[in-house]
Amino acid sequence: MLDALGLNLKEIIFVIINFLILVGVLGKFLYQPFLGAIEARKQNIKDAYDKAAIESRRADAKMAKYERRIANAEDEVRDIIRDGKKRADKQAQQIIDEANQKASDIVKRAEEAAELEKARAMDELRQEIVDMVIMAAEQVVEHEIEKEGHEAIIDEVIDKARKVQWQN
Repeated sequence: MLDALGLNLKEIIFVIINFLILVGVLGKFLYQPFLGAIEARKQNIKDAYDKAAIESRRADAKMAKYERRIANAEDEVRDIIRDGKKRADKQAQQIIDEANQKASDIVKRAEEAAELEKARAMDELRQEIVDMVIMAAEQVVEHEIEKEGHEAIIDEVIDKARKVQWQN
């Protein structure tokens, strides 16, 4: 039957054997390396994906770390501002206290100066009284008034001195 078709069984077997050898050689030298290259490519893609996932987790961790740092920095800034305000308030209070102390010292010195001025005025008044007593004594000696007259003149001088002293 094959002869009727013009085919030779030996040739068909030879072609089939050649075909199988060709498939075997192509499979061995071409298909296996091709599958290996595809498998290597799959592995490279998987590795790249895994590496990207790892890098993404690292980036997320770094982002969270930076966000914590920013939050901490904001807290530190608030603390620094609060401490600065406290120090400024403390310095302002110190300046006010110093100014009040200086004002008190000035008032105290003014009072002391007034007391000194008052003491000087009293000394001057005493001196004037002494001068008046001496003047009165001279008048007594000049007129040679009796004892009762002397006492009246001295009392009069002392009364005048008291009036002058109380007015100041």
